[in-house]
Amino acid sequence: MTDHAGNTDIESRIGVKSPEDVVIVSALRTPLTKAKRGGFKDTKAIHLLASVLKGVVEKVGLEKGLVEDVATGTVCAPNGGASLVRMAVLDAGFPVSVGSMAINRQCSSGLQAIVQISSAIRDETISIGIAAGFESMSEHYGNARFPLLPSEFDEEIYQEQYSKDATLPTGVLSEIIADDFNVSREKQDKHAVHSHDKAHRAQVAGWFKDEILPVKTKIKNKDGVMQDVVISDDDGIRPGTTLESLAKLKSPFKKGGSTTAGNSSQLTDGAAAVLLMRRSKALELGLPILGKYITSACCGINPRHTLIGLVHAIPLAVKRAGISIDDVDIFEVNEAFASQFSHTIDVLGLDFNKINPRGGAMALGHPMGCTGARQLVTLLSELKRQSKKIGAVTMCIGTGMGMCAIFENEQ
Repeated sequence: MTDHAGNTDIESRIGVKSPEDVVIVSALRTPLTKAKRGGFKDTKAIHLLASVLKGVVEKVGLEKGLVEDVATGTVCAPNGGASLVRMAVLDAGFPVSVGSMAINRQCSSGLQAIVQISSAIRDETISIGIAAGFESMSEHYGNARFPLLPSEFDEEIYQEQYSKDATLPTGVLSEIIADDFNVSREKQDKHAVHSHDKAHRAQVAGWFKDEILPVKTKIKNKDGVMQDVVISDDDGIRPGTTLESLAKLKSPFKKGGSTTAGNSSQLTDGAAAVLLMRRSKALELGLPILGKYITSACCGINPRHTLIGLVHAIPLAVKRAGISIDDVDIFEVNEAFASQFSHTIDVLGLDFNKINPRGGAMALGHPMGCTGARQLVTLLSELKRQSKKIGAVTMCIGTGMGMCAIFENEQ
C-alpha cells in the first residue's frame, strides 16, 4: 500500500516509532475573528501569517535558519499569494535562505500544505519545514481582487455538465445536498446549535488557550481612530444560539431553502502554522513531539455534490492508514454547511461524540486557506486533553473534491 508521499507499509507506522517518521513539534493558530466586523478587520493578512510563523518556532526555541521550507495555504490572497507568503516569511525574521510557496487547493489548502511539507521530509528533500495557512477575508474576499466568481467563462465550459456544475456557488450546492439527500432544516439548525454550544464550552473551560497565539495589532474604533489591541480569543462564537433564533433566518440561495447564515460556516480572518520535521532531527534537537503524520487522501467527485467529497475521502484515508473509521478517536470535520456535515455523519455512521469536540466552522469560522492547518492545531490539543491516540482532519473542496489526513498523538 502506498500513500501520497510514496511510502509503503503504512500500517506499521501507527504505534511504531521510526527515525524517518514525520513528526509535529509545535502548532499554533491566531484567534479566529469575524471578517469585516471582528478583531482582525483592520489587520493585514501578512501580519496574521508572520505572527504565527514567528510564534510556532519561538514556542520551542528553534533557530529560524534551521527551517528549510515554508508551505502556506491561501485561497483569497492576490496573485496566488506567493509574494505575500514570501514577504511574511521574511517579515517574521527567517533568513533569505528559507524557501516558501503558496498553495491553493481551495478549502483544503492548509491541509495540503501539511501534506506538502510531510512529503518533502519523507522524500528527504528537507528535514525541517513549516506548514501554514492564512486568510484575511476582510481584506481579500468578495472584492475586485477576489470576486466571488470569475466574471466570464468560456462558453464551451457550459456545454459540459460537470464543468457547468463546478461554477455553482457553494450556498447553492448546499441547497442541492439538502434536497438530494433529504437533510431537513431542523437537522441543520440542530448541528449549528451544537457547534456553538461546544465552542462556547471549550472557550469558557480554557481549552483553546494552548492552541491560540495572542496577536498584537491595531483596530479602528467607533470614532475612526486606530488603537493598539491584543486579540486573544475567537469572536464568532455565539453563546445561547437556539433553534428558535435560527428558525427566523431565511436562505439567500433559494426561496424556501434551508441553508442560512446560521447553519453555514462564517467568513473569518485567521492563520495557523505547524512545525514538522523528521523524528531523528527532533530527537537530535531535543524538541517535544506532539504527534506524527500518517497519511492522507484526496479524491474527486461529481461537482454537483462537491460538499460531500469527504464522504469518499475519509474511507480512503483510513484504508491507507491500515485502520477502520471506528479506530479514529477524534474527527475534525470542516463544517462548511450543516447540510453536508449532517449527511457525512449519517452516511459514514460517525460517532457524533468524536466529532469537533470544540465546535467547528459554524461557530469558529472558516478562513479558507487557514482551515486545514487550524483543524490540526485544534486536533492535537484535543487529543492531548482526552488522552486519545488517532485523529483525522477532513473537509470538502470546491469544484468537486474531498480530503482527509490521519495523525497519531504522542503527547
